[in-house]
Amino acid sequence: SQTMGGDFSGKAQNASKGIYAFASQDVFLLLNQPKYKNRGLDVYVTFFEIYNGNVFDLLNKKAKLRVLEDGKQQVQVVGLQERQVGCAEDVIKMIEMGSACRTSGQTFANASSSRSHACFQIILRQRGKMLGKFSLVDLAGNERGADTCSADRQTRMEGAEINKSLLALKECIRALGQNKSHTPFRESKLTQVLRDSFIGINSRTCMIAMISPGMSSCEYTLNTLRYADR
Repeated sequence: SQTMGGDFSGKAQNASKGIYAFASQDVFLLLNQPKYKNRGLDVYVTFFEIYNGNVFDLLNKKAKLRVLEDGKQQVQVVGLQERQVGCAEDVIKMIEMGSACRTSGQTFANASSSRSHACFQIILRQRGKMLGKFSLVDLAGNERGADTCSADRQTRMEGAEINKSLLALKECIRALGQNKSHTPFRESKLTQVLRDSFIGINSRTCMIAMISPGMSSCEYTLNTLRYADR
């Protein structure tokens, strides 16, 4: 979460130091260059979380959303609010507002663990038509059985759903890396909303793997490196 959303101190957040903010700063730097300045490009953002297989709008009072495929087989998050932003500072306010609504909880491994996947999108439009989109995803951490065996039922159910969606993501990344003709993006809500990242005509996908130098996290680190090596 710190990599994507910035520095956290308790519930306080400095969103200016995360990839969400860095990406938005680069977007506005480019838009202010002569090549793009007079093209009438507008910037919008969305922010939603996927929790226990359901999608919630973090910029609209956590309204529950539906994920549907339209007649052109494009995945739509129905009802998701787009907020227009005019500068990187506006984006940071949206990040902090949405992050404050995100579902978190205490686990054996983390006193303030993200219990959902969060997707922050930066959208470029010209006269209303979408020209491009960045989907920046902060994944909930993989849950080991040993870490959840003493947890309550709700936490175990959350962990199972997190692991299921991460497995689906792994299969999509594997299919992408091996240039397979079929990508199983319908296996989870997470991969379904990221459909364009896997099979979009002009899409590019990058994954950042986070590891810890601590000996107590050795098993986690090895598993993460194996995952990233696929």
